[in-house]
Amino acid sequence: MKRKSGILMATLLAGSLLVSACSSSGGGDTGTAAEGGADSGKQPEMKLRILSANVGGKTPDEMKQFEAEIKRLTGIDVTIEKPASDYDQKVLTVLGSGEKYDLIELSDLGKLDQFVGQGAVTDLSDFVKGSSTLSDPKVIPAAEWDQLKDKDGKIHAVFTKFQGGTMPIVRKDWLDKLHLQEPKTLDDYYQVLKAFKEQDPDGNGKNDTYGLSTSGLYDIQGFMSAAGLKYRYVMKDGKRTIPYASDEAIPMYEWFAKLVKEGIMDPNFVTNDTGKMRNLFLTDRVGMVTYWDAWVGMFNNLRKEQDPNTTFQAEAIASAAGPDGKILMRRGDPDFWIVPQNAPHVEAAEKFLEFWNSKDGITLGSLGIKDVDYTESGGQYTLTAEGKEHNMDHGVPFWYNENVKSPFDKLPGVEAAQELVKQHATLELALPGWPDVEKIVQNYALKAMSGEMPAADAVKKMREELKSANLIDE
Repeated sequence: MKRKSGILMATLLAGSLLVSACSSSGGGDTGTAAEGGADSGKQPEMKLRILSANVGGKTPDEMKQFEAEIKRLTGIDVTIEKPASDYDQKVLTVLGSGEKYDLIELSDLGKLDQFVGQGAVTDLSDFVKGSSTLSDPKVIPAAEWDQLKDKDGKIHAVFTKFQGGTMPIVRKDWLDKLHLQEPKTLDDYYQVLKAFKEQDPDGNGKNDTYGLSTSGLYDIQGFMSAAGLKYRYVMKDGKRTIPYASDEAIPMYEWFAKLVKEGIMDPNFVTNDTGKMRNLFLTDRVGMVTYWDAWVGMFNNLRKEQDPNTTFQAEAIASAAGPDGKILMRRGDPDFWIVPQNAPHVEAAEKFLEFWNSKDGITLGSLGIKDVDYTESGGQYTLTAEGKEHNMDHGVPFWYNENVKSPFDKLPGVEAAQELVKQHATLELALPGWPDVEKIVQNYALKAMSGEMPAADAVKKMREELKSANLIDE
């Protein structure tokens, strides 16, 4: 296969989908006032001020169009503010200063717990339970709400979208070419990665491929699963523990050091950012990376856009099974809306939350703005050039609502990847102090994985520093 050496990641946005497809979005929703739009203009005007990191238009001009589309669909006069940088700091400043917003988008469960403890967030339990939309398990599965409940079982947030997870992503075409089976155990993984290094899977006659690349410690859960180790905190008998800082992690770090020593691991994994890691995968330099489910489809689509005849095939695979056969995978923290305690327009916020999880809201959050991002005629949806560039993501690339079907097929491989997430992935526990923990863990884990420091010494130092800083209880 001829190498695509200059793939620009900017083509991700343009590497979209079919220009048109028949709508299959039929499937009624749970019928809320927010879904209508035709009669909503007759209602008294409602206002809403939103702070968001991901939702809305891609440019200031499109944001105005996005706001106008919400008003057309709901009757709510909306202003969406999307800071260009330092979003987390902006949220802290807003909630600390008493500045008034009606809805704020978050993606950090630890911060949600913190804000709830400070009394800064509205209790939405009664609203969710009383909403014919949000209480419908076909709109949001009942078990999913557990992610957003506090210790007393109260709900203080509503999902913005379905959040996926991470996993090993392999070059399936390389597996097939080398007559290899999908790896199940850690030894299977080693044999596959070794073959990717030594057996010229790209067929160029050069010894220039690696088995595995990551971006630092991100995301090695698929391999640590072999030892039954979960990232971040794990509570044991009421005590805070960090499995990656346990003695059980030592042989895992030694396993990575072996990959590095044998030239199987990309030597730049310690300093890679995710863009460099992705580009190695896209340009036939590495046979496996660890990344998000959505990227399985994006990888496949990018290469197809570059070469319609490519044999490139990315595929998600499950983590290495542990001694008990259990598979540990990582699920991303959910993205969600909160209503601040001082929100001046709670009724409008609640109406928007129902709308956002309805067919009209999901269509806006995914396809985008009608007659700007897409056109629709007789059930036939067509993406405009702008819509293709925006990649059907205005804050909702994927959603929970089973009643709302996309008029376009998911990109190749995404659905299978998401099934793995649903079967095996769980949330990680990030307690207060986690950012400090992560710095210590990453520092010593990477030294051990790269062979810079013996794994046993690295784990010992890691644990000593965590104990000294009162970040673990063991």
